Amino acid sequence: MNAPHRQWQPIRLSPPSQGESALEEPPLDVEQLQDRVASAVGDVPALLAIAQQAGRSAPKPGDGRTARLWELLASVAAVDVAAARVMEPHLDAGAILSQAGTPESFTGSWGVYAAEAPGTRLAAEAGPGEAEPTGKAAGVQLNGSKPWCSLAQFVDHAVVTAHTETGGRAAFAVDLRAAGVTCDVPEWTSRGLREIPSGTVHFDRVPAVPLGGDGWYFQRPGFAWGGMGVAACWLGGAVALGRHFEAALLRGARSQREPDQVALAALGEVDRILTSTLQYLTRAADAVDAAGAEREPAMDGAHGQPSTGGGAGLDRSAVGGWSEALRVRGTVAAAVERVQLLVSQNLGPGPLAFDERYGKGMADLSLYVRQHHATRDDAQLGVLTLKGEHAW
Repeated sequence: MNAPHRQWQPIRLSPPSQGESALEEPPLDVEQLQDRVASAVGDVPALLAIAQQAGRSAPKPGDGRTARLWELLASVAAVDVAAARVMEPHLDAGAILSQAGTPESFTGSWGVYAAEAPGTRLAAEAGPGEAEPTGKAAGVQLNGSKPWCSLAQFVDHAVVTAHTETGGRAAFAVDLRAAGVTCDVPEWTSRGLREIPSGTVHFDRVPAVPLGGDGWYFQRPGFAWGGMGVAACWLGGAVALGRHFEAALLRGARSQREPDQVALAALGEVDRILTSTLQYLTRAADAVDAAGAEREPAMDGAHGQPSTGGGAGLDRSAVGGWSEALRVRGTVAAAVERVQLLVSQNLGPGPLAFDERYGKGMADLSLYVRQHHATRDDAQLGVLTLKGEHAW
């Protein structure tokens, strides 16, 4: 007897292995999670509650189950891109806190705010109290403004980056319910990610907890790994569009409207793009896990990693580093944009005008993928390539 049809199918980067469930404590039921997300679309507090529950058992990048983490993010995005936009930073914050040696602080809901913008600046300054024997201030306070803070009016805590008195930038954990925190509610005109406006948060002498020192946030391997997790969300949104396209052609065939060669060619290209990109993401996840297994407790090197060793057949400096993140993000972004073009050209204006889920997915994904900076990111990768950070 065939298994009952489910509207939401998980995205798999690799087939389950024997005994895999023993690695998950407790196991995370992705199908059940998808059903919960589907019932909460557009309800930010409900989606944050789902993210908090998932965060209790979701894998962390580099822990040996990175593919499972990215499957989770992609599968949520396949149901609703905005839901993945809620879940991804919460899980990323949990990974950051764990990497900083403070996993016990991962309670409540979290955001991650590291963007900069002209006219805004957030500074970390010595707080009141006597200096410690090391010469460091007894406390840290945040003063100034931070742009592009998604869901700041909803989440309890955030990892934020701020300029330090030594001229660098560092990460801090901060309570967004503390006195001195105010959140602007922006006039969000975009049709994409409408339930997730990103405004500016203002800090007035708000206590914060340092996470690592100057540069640690950007140099740790997890910075690159988190960037690849965002790409997994983008790809999940593209898979949803591919599935929508396939379903539309099947419905047409049942109505005696067989797809023509143009539609079939487009579907074949969508399949080729999605399959190859999923396979690439699987290899990247394996490389992240290899790098995580080899990583020394003390992080150093250009990307916060030891300078020797190897993994997954790649140059060690490329495994898990920012150069690999740029490759993954650029490859996935190009795949997403091509799938969007192929599907929209072939399905025409009808579903954009009358199919709420399809239209929302297109709009949400178009905005979300713009976190990739296209040729500017390729220029960064070109600089790293000239330094020898490649496998060819």
